[in-house]
Amino acid sequence: MKFRRKSTEPGADEFEGALEDVVADDQGPGQARPADVEELAHDDDVERLDLGSLLIEPEAARELRLQVDESTGEVQAVMLAGPDGAVEVRAFAAPRHGDLWSTVRPQIAAEMAQRGGTASEREGRFGTELVCQLPVQMEDGSSATQPSRIIGINGPRWMLRCTLLGRPALEADGAQAWEESILKIVVRRGDGAMPVGDPLPVVLPPDARRVDPPTA
Repeated sequence: MKFRRKSTEPGADEFEGALEDVVADDQGPGQARPADVEELAHDDDVERLDLGSLLIEPEAARELRLQVDESTGEVQAVMLAGPDGAVEVRAFAAPRHGDLWSTVRPQIAAEMAQRGGTASEREGRFGTELVCQLPVQMEDGSSATQPSRIIGINGPRWMLRCTLLGRPALEADGAQAWEESILKIVVRRGDGAMPVGDPLPVVLPPDARRVDPPTA
């Protein structure tokens, strides 16, 4: 488990390097989404890492990283990283009935445009998603473009926002393995009242330890 500094870019943090059983959701007929914790079978024996609002099933090909805001010490997002890319996951409180992703999607596109980037819509496995290109400055001062693919998934009183980076962002039609990783996530909304759009809290596991980035 590794920790990374909070990103200044929308929907993306540092990236180094380039339920088989699913349930229908509010996105639309025939579409799939990760399970809500209340939907798990009583005899479900899958071992998952409990991070509060997110339960993550370990995968050999994925490294779990928690992105921490250094000013507050709070976990901002969960990232699963692999040799060809990564996916950043964040869960938010949503209304009991409604489509929060349709509200958030144009806001993300507008933010991308303000930063000099682009965001175009496409239809994917989870419904309408955003394919983004954002200009960034590298450590050596050179300019580059950071591609990302942002997926919004409506669930029961929650919305899951997944940002794919690396190859799965560039080759959306070949990212099935990453989509399967998203489907293995379980969301715990909790019973407490929360403002719509507030992030659901991520809790550090008791045995977590901080790994600082190497110094130059």
